[in-house]
Amino acid sequence: MAGVQEEIRQTRPFASLEEEAFLALQLTADRLQWQAAEVMKPHAVSPTQYNALRILRGAGAKGLPCREIGARMINRDPDITRLLDRLERRGLVRRSRDQKDRRVIMAYIAPAGLQLLQGLDQPMAEFQRRLLGRLGERRLKSLIKFLELARKSVG
Repeated sequence: MAGVQEEIRQTRPFASLEEEAFLALQLTADRLQWQAAEVMKPHAVSPTQYNALRILRGAGAKGLPCREIGARMINRDPDITRLLDRLERRGLVRRSRDQKDRRVIMAYIAPAGLQLLQGLDQPMAEFQRRLLGRLGERRLKSLIKFLELARKSVG
């Protein structure tokens, strides 16, 4: 199994273990994201769109303000409005003004969005098991804890 240094064809040693770990995280995240996008491609949805749809599915019938969707995104998208515009044009989400505060735009998942996610649930679960399942429960729990620690140091 090739290490990060070999994978990125770096000839000089890393400046620190932290640098090597950081690059390993970036490389891994990029590869996982690329593979996830390949699973989603037949459904004509990007990872960012998939993320927004999952957030709205989790919100249920009450929906969410657009700014809350932005706050919950895994990959920050600076233009949630444009993202939701694309999903709305495809009939996957709908939006309306909040009745109490007309400045707030609420977003809701549409039946077509739910159907799209239902079609992706099994392929995504299989993809995740194929890539990470061989780590086993103990290692996965450790990985999750280590990644949480790394995110906490960011803020």
